[in-house]
Amino acid sequence: MSTLTQSQEAITAPPSLYKTLFATCVGNALEWFDIAVYGFFASYIAQAFFPTEDPSVSLLLTFGSFGVSFLIRPLGAIVLGTWADRVGRKKALMMSISLMMLGGIIIVVMPSYATIGLTAPILILIARLIQGFSAGGEFGSSTAFLVEHFPHRRAFIASWQFATQGASTLLASAFGLGLTHWLSEPQIQAWGWRIPFAFGLLIGPVGLYIRRHLHEPDSFIKQDKAASPLRTLAGQQKSLLLLAIGLMVISTAINYMLNYVPTYATKTLHLPGSAAFSATLMAGVILTVVTPLMGLWAEKVGRRRLMWSALLLLILTIYPGFLLVVSHTTPATLLLLVGWMALLKSVYFSTVPSMMADLFPVSTRASGMAISYNVAVTVFGGFAPLICTLLITATGTRLAPSYYLMLLALISGWALYKSQSRLKN
Repeated sequence: MSTLTQSQEAITAPPSLYKTLFATCVGNALEWFDIAVYGFFASYIAQAFFPTEDPSVSLLLTFGSFGVSFLIRPLGAIVLGTWADRVGRKKALMMSISLMMLGGIIIVVMPSYATIGLTAPILILIARLIQGFSAGGEFGSSTAFLVEHFPHRRAFIASWQFATQGASTLLASAFGLGLTHWLSEPQIQAWGWRIPFAFGLLIGPVGLYIRRHLHEPDSFIKQDKAASPLRTLAGQQKSLLLLAIGLMVISTAINYMLNYVPTYATKTLHLPGSAAFSATLMAGVILTVVTPLMGLWAEKVGRRRLMWSALLLLILTIYPGFLLVVSHTTPATLLLLVGWMALLKSVYFSTVPSMMADLFPVSTRASGMAISYNVAVTVFGGFAPLICTLLITATGTRLAPSYYLMLLALISGWALYKSQSRLKN
């Protein structure tokens, strides 16, 4: 069959909604599962690979490596995002999931610091850098792939990008809750924390196989390809990048705050690990179930109305929520705060991918979304646990995370206001 015939067939063949959803979201799920597990088991990872006499310093080193791995995400966004715009979304998606699996294998098999010394934390950092690079191109390519295949359902189908993040949080929390019940602390420290990372590796081959049999969206095939998407973005679309980053910042901050909850609850609030993982488990359920429902609702009432409602409620309630938990520290108040954060995140989060996609033309969509998404995640998300830990240490108040979230909610509100003239409801 000729190349022309294959291209024509690709253009006319109707895509399968469920197959396309699974193929694109599985990589996103793998990425966020590994991120959530790393955050949830940070205290164990700290002892295994970053041991010091001061546990707080070990934890800071662990979250530092967690944050540093995000510094490479913009590079991954540039390389894989521009590749997706120039040669195809499918090839970029294949590469990103392969690199995620490679980083995961290194973490699973890596001996501890006690066994091989300084080599262990260095290789763990390299593994996180590989995963950060691959994750840098995942969101832009996969979201562009979804909205270009199903433009008439863009709000709903793109919301699944973040629903899978909720599913990953749910699954990671289930592992954390299960391991704290079934294994002793020494067993978790010795080998138990590796189990969820090993499980994550099972997801990769399935996604890789399905992605191999997808075809490119019609709009991408028909679109004239930009010779240099990066040059176009830097020269003509800088304002679009800033708006997309602004839309993302509160979304990604809440996401990483939820990953930070087990550490915040056990180290700062001194609650048991089971209470912390129960809270994140509930958050995962809310994010998984509510996010696509909000995507459906956005198709009826409009995306901006939902986004403004979530932002205003967050600004008004996040400080009282943290004050309640700090003043009355119980598992119940922690559940209430985490559940409320997850609900507001679901409302706002559900519309963000399709809004970001609408900001950019097809020729720069994957790279524009990838770069803006990963700048936001790197600066405001990946370092959120470290920033909150430092803020609590510097200010002496356990309310410090609420200040951080309110500031970012104002930034996202500014971006939403400025972008309204460019976006459909």
